[in-house]
Amino acid sequence: MTTLKKNDNVPVFSGKDQDGNIISNETLAGKKYVVYFYPKDMTPGCTDQACNLRDNYTQLGEQGIHIIGVSMDSETSHQKFIAKHTLPFPLIADTDRSVIDAFGVWGPKKFMGKEYDGIHRTTFLVNESGIIVDIISKPKTKDHASEIIAGFNQ
Repeated sequence: MTTLKKNDNVPVFSGKDQDGNIISNETLAGKKYVVYFYPKDMTPGCTDQACNLRDNYTQLGEQGIHIIGVSMDSETSHQKFIAKHTLPFPLIADTDRSVIDAFGVWGPKKFMGKEYDGIHRTTFLVNESGIIVDIISKPKTKDHASEIIAGFNQ
């Protein structure tokens, strides 16, 4: 789906998290981070993915990996999602799709025989130099943290 590939520079992006704080490629410069895109707060797969990252957050942090989630949900929706599942990382409320479009993860999907446009669940691993070191195009929602660690350690 995305036209980005390994060894590309991370695209220029900026969005507000659940508390209205700006998160951008500039605020993350010099850090190792993950930008993971998911379809919707509170849905089963998205909850599994977020909770797997939560449960492995300390291990990810020990490796210097910062986690940022992105969906089109509002700041209020993100606040509820974070509170309900005690998520320790920020979620960008990309209601205008600017971050989603910058990473190229919007497009045609199929679900239960219906076709529609939506967010493709995709994770980008970015090193301290702003280079994409790996792209996980179909993350395992219940084992995503181990995929991220493996991606940074290849």
